Amino acid sequence: MNSWGKVFTLALVAAFRMAGSSAWAQQEGSAITAVVNVSAGDLLAQPVGANWTSYNGDYTGRRFSSLHEINPQNVAQLRATWVFHPGNSERLEATPVVVNGIMYLTSANDAFALDARTGRALWHHERPVSSGLLDDAAAHHNRGVGVWRNFVYMETDDAHLLCLDARSGNLLWDVAYADKAKHYGATSAPLVVKDEVIVGTSGGDSGVRGFLVAYDALTGSLKWRFWTIPGPGEFGSASWPGDSYLHGGGTTWMPGTYDPKLDTVYWTTSNAAPDFVGDSRPGDDLYTACVLALNPDTGALKWYFQFTPHDLYDYDANETPVLVDVEENGTTRHLLVQANRNGFLYVLDRSNGKFVRASPFVQKLNWATVIGPSGGPLLSGRVPTAQGTYICPGINGATNWFSPSYNPDTGLFYVIALESCNLYFSNPKLFAPGKTYYGTGTKLPPDEHAQKTLLAFSVSEGKRVWSYPQVGHADSWGGTLATAGELVFFGDDAGSVEAVEAQTGRALWHFNTGQKMHASPMSYMVDGIQYVALSAGSDVFSFSLPH
Repeated sequence: MNSWGKVFTLALVAAFRMAGSSAWAQQEGSAITAVVNVSAGDLLAQPVGANWTSYNGDYTGRRFSSLHEINPQNVAQLRATWVFHPGNSERLEATPVVVNGIMYLTSANDAFALDARTGRALWHHERPVSSGLLDDAAAHHNRGVGVWRNFVYMETDDAHLLCLDARSGNLLWDVAYADKAKHYGATSAPLVVKDEVIVGTSGGDSGVRGFLVAYDALTGSLKWRFWTIPGPGEFGSASWPGDSYLHGGGTTWMPGTYDPKLDTVYWTTSNAAPDFVGDSRPGDDLYTACVLALNPDTGALKWYFQFTPHDLYDYDANETPVLVDVEENGTTRHLLVQANRNGFLYVLDRSNGKFVRASPFVQKLNWATVIGPSGGPLLSGRVPTAQGTYICPGINGATNWFSPSYNPDTGLFYVIALESCNLYFSNPKLFAPGKTYYGTGTKLPPDEHAQKTLLAFSVSEGKRVWSYPQVGHADSWGGTLATAGELVFFGDDAGSVEAVEAQTGRALWHFNTGQKMHASPMSYMVDGIQYVALSAGSDVFSFSLPH
């Protein structure tokens, strides 16, 4: 941003501060009385109800809604209320955000505000997709927005952070936080904590050095940056000889979670680069395949936990770190739970990062035999080879970035699991600018049968409670939503939105969208009516009971 742009932006910001929380639009003679202003209380609400204020609903990552108007007794009456077609993407991955009846969502580099009751577009901010990108960013995926006061924040495919006026969609400021010429990109939704916006990057398999960065939510000025690959002389740098740290991966392409009482942000990192071959990066390769606990004010590292040291399998840890409180022996334990791509469900003490336990949640698992008492894997010796090695889970993991959910009433953690294996091949290659940084790749073995399953896992007991096998080709990427209405909504493997009973997994309702799911559902309420919304293929669907 040039100096004139900064002055102009600050003037606009001052005006918005004075304007406060005004209603902002009229529709066909009927006022939309929604107040755009998003308060600290809105963002701190746990669990969410009428509003869904961030990618995961609230800071815990539980994707649990307190709404209960839709329940097992009436869910069979659920119907599609409206469908919105952004028109510029065939594979939407965004979870909508809803504040006081206004829905905000993204499609590629575009942002939209909709009347959440009808799906009618209120404004549309357009931005062309970028050229010259690699890997995921080249597909222009975008998973949604962050909101704060009168502002909407989004990342672009070329790693810019945009601040939009929530009432008009006008661009207020634009910060390039990574260099696309070095093959950084972005696919995530921002996380707003206090008065700052935290964003990460994609591009780990393009040979970049991962980082997290925070910006002042009002002005867009830099507050802090945390490099996930340590530089020479820093703790953990022994794994990165020479200039390998500059291409080590460890990108941060999914939003984190936040505990306001512990004042700690939890963010996960991707696999090490190059993938499949570890000769150039000996040791554990910190901080790849980790969850990081950071001070949100400074970016200082409080603790870390590495799920897959010296990752050779593309088992990045960019699955949601879910914050769960469990009563044990009369005391409350503050836990972090993650169903990891490597096939184990981990439970950590989120106050200090201490390992509590880990349990396999898939049957096809042979890269490790067990997780040891300190949290490290006991390896089986299976590694990628020039001839190919049969390794489970396969390249897509036992689960992936699509969201799990947790219902504090049932104590169950709901996750879509994948039973699948691949042949892993290795072929060392040097880093070359402009090319992806893979040490070769994987193939599907002959006669391999992959299976998607919705699992309910007891966090306190560390065991599977029920499972619901899916019908399909195991190529769906839909996540889950838990509600106080004793339901779990999810995108199934056959192109349908489904609802099952939370305690038993009994199937209750489905709606065939006719499209593949690559997003996770959410819920909101307007005028006393509960809605469930989900991106499917090129459309956003919103469902409600008849009214």
